Amino acid sequence: MRQRLGVRSLSWLFMIGTAVVLQALGVASVVVPSSNCYVLDNSSRIVDFSSWAGNIFEYEGKDSDLVVRFCKDVESRSQAGYVDFGRYDLFNYFVTGSGQVDFVQGFFNGDLMNCENSYDKRGRTAQVNVVCGSCLNGKCKGGLGCICNITYESTCRVFVELSIPCERPGPRVFQGFTVGFHPRSWEVVYNGMTQLGFEKSHHDFSFRTEQTHVALYMTAIASLSNLVQKPIIKVVPENGLEVRLSGAGATGTPPTTLSPTVVIVDWRCEKASDNPYEVNVTIPVEGYDPIQFILTKACEYRQDQGGDATRGWAIFGLLSCISSNFTPINSFKSKH
Repeated sequence: MRQRLGVRSLSWLFMIGTAVVLQALGVASVVVPSSNCYVLDNSSRIVDFSSWAGNIFEYEGKDSDLVVRFCKDVESRSQAGYVDFGRYDLFNYFVTGSGQVDFVQGFFNGDLMNCENSYDKRGRTAQVNVVCGSCLNGKCKGGLGCICNITYESTCRVFVELSIPCERPGPRVFQGFTVGFHPRSWEVVYNGMTQLGFEKSHHDFSFRTEQTHVALYMTAIASLSNLVQKPIIKVVPENGLEVRLSGAGATGTPPTTLSPTVVIVDWRCEKASDNPYEVNVTIPVEGYDPIQFILTKACEYRQDQGGDATRGWAIFGLLSCISSNFTPINSFKSKH
C-alpha cells in the first residue's frame, strides 16, 4: 500500500512539475519598455508610463506658469520667457515614493543663470511627486490628471505635486539579473528585463550556420541567486535543429555578480531551412516572472554530428575530382 502511495505521489509531483514548466513556457517575457518612461514599484513590478511621455500639465501662477512635460522636462513660463528647470531624458530618475507619494521623477541640468553653484552644478532642478488618483488637497478628481501644487525651495529648485490615473503594474522583475555573451556584459537581459532584439525572433540577430555553440553568462545578486532555477528551452519549429545545454548554469548552479555562471548552447542543423529557427530560453525564478528570451539560429545547410560535416564532405569531394584530373606542371617539364 505504501509503495502504491509512493508511486502515486511521485506521479503527482511529476504532473505538477510538468504543469509548472509548461506554464513558464507560455508566459510572456519581461521585456524592457519601449521608452525610458517606466518605474519599478515597491514589489518590483513594472509600471510602464510610455504612453504618458510628453503629456503636458500646466499650473497657472501669479507671475508665471509652470509646465511639466511628463518624462521630458519642467519649465517656468512667463512674459519674460521660459526658464528650464531640468530634463528627464539624460538621467532617467524615476523611482518609487513613500507615504502618500507613489512615484518620484527627478529633472536635472536646467538653466544655469544664477544657479551656477547649485548642488553638483546641475543648474536648476525639479522634483515631481506623482500621486495615483486625486490630489492630496482634493483638487483634480478624475480626468487625465493635473498639477495639484508647486513649491519653490529656491530660485533653483521646485517641487511639483502631480496627480494622474496611474497605469496598472505589470510583470514582477527579478532586479539585478543579467545575461550576456561575455562575463561582464548584458546584451540579452539587463536588470531582469529582456533587451530589444531578443524579445522575439529577429533575422538580423540570427547566429550563423557555422557557429555551432554560444556561451551565455548569467549574473544575479548573491543574496537572491538561489532563486534562479535551471533554464528550459523550446525550439520552434520542433524538428530540424538539435539543441543541447551544458555548463554550470545549465545544472542550476546559482550565479552571482562576482562569479557568473555559464550556459553553453550547442546546436546542430539537422535540416536546412529558409527561415531561422527560434530557441526560446526560459529561466524560472522563484517568486518572480520568469526570464525569457529568444535566440535565432540560421540553418543554410544540414550539419552532421561533426558540425559542418555535410558541407565539408561536399568540398572534399569537389577537391578530389579536381586533383584527379590535374597534372602538375613539373610532370610536363620532365617529359621534355
